[in-house]
Amino acid sequence: MPITAVIFDFFGTLTPSTPTHVWDDHAARSAAPLGIPARTWRAALDTSFLERATGSLGDLAATFRTLALRSGADPSDEALAAACAARTAAQRELFVLRDDAAATLTALRARGLRVGVLSDCTAELAETWPQLPVADLVDARVLSCEEGRRKPDPRLFHLIAGHLEAAPQDCLYIGDGGGDELTGASDCGMRAFMLRAADWADNDAHAREDDWPGPALSTLTEVLTLVETSPAVADPV
Repeated sequence: MPITAVIFDFFGTLTPSTPTHVWDDHAARSAAPLGIPARTWRAALDTSFLERATGSLGDLAATFRTLALRSGADPSDEALAAACAARTAAQRELFVLRDDAAATLTALRARGLRVGVLSDCTAELAETWPQLPVADLVDARVLSCEEGRRKPDPRLFHLIAGHLEAAPQDCLYIGDGGGDELTGASDCGMRAFMLRAADWADNDAHAREDDWPGPALSTLTEVLTLVETSPAVADPV
């Protein structure tokens, strides 16, 4: 069957993996203005991920105020603003694409395929998205924090396919396996491939399908090989 769209996970797929020590460092940066021990703050961030990824705690400022209160602190507005600024700056460091990501996305669209991003993410990515280079490289995005649900909820996969005007069975899904995304994509009829890049083992990801039995790729560039024989990638008329 022809491939008409390719859907990518964001973190650990279009971006490099994020090891535990990086998350620790980032947590320490936003903990300092709040006067909260770094380990306590990291634990608060970890245990609230499902809430944050579905947007249930509000924007970043509202989220951080709630988490600070849970951690036994009642920060001033100035301290809260400083913590949010530190978090935003740290997160921006994670929004940098893999070396082969931009070229792969550009080549797919040049071949006539539609390209989407489906990400389990928190408010920082949604708020920063319009300023990121990736925004101009994809045709549609679906972010969990904006939709109020996370992977592997089938509604997310059907939603991104709909935005790309593609049937699920005509979509490739590429991800590192976080959030049971590969099983979720497969259950919706998509053809799922794990990106098991050289830094895959270093990634600190939520609910990753480490035992995924399906096909895998080692680089994003290999996606081009998957689609090169599809009728959908012929030169546009």
